Amino acid sequence: MENCGSSIDGRKKSGLNFSRITVLVAEFFSLSQPNIMKEKGGLSVNKNDLISAVADNSGLSKADAGKAVDGVFDAIVGALQSGGEVRVVGFGTFSTAQRKATTGRNPRTGEAIQIPASTQPKFKAGKGLKDAVNG
Repeated sequence: MENCGSSIDGRKKSGLNFSRITVLVAEFFSLSQPNIMKEKGGLSVNKNDLISAVADNSGLSKADAGKAVDGVFDAIVGALQSGGEVRVVGFGTFSTAQRKATTGRNPRTGEAIQIPASTQPKFKAGKGLKDAVNG
């Protein structure tokens, strides 16, 4: 992962350092961007806000920051699809969990329906993120 532009599965993404971008994303999500949070009322931040924050913090253009953010998300999705997990120290761990098939009920008709087994993505916040959120 230290190789510039590599995703977890080894495909060349761009000339950006994955580790540095991961740190920028982690810093953003640990509320190191109070200006954006104030502008948005602290309620939600969308992908464009995240790209703007990465661009501002790293000196990248918005286009390159967009590629970097997409690269981070692609790497996380790729790792989860292959059954792995992604640990970002101080931020958290992305993993998957297996859900068993269950029987549910249609709320309109009361009819029993089968809910198939599935793999669900999970995120467990790390200590650094918890500390940042709790002040």
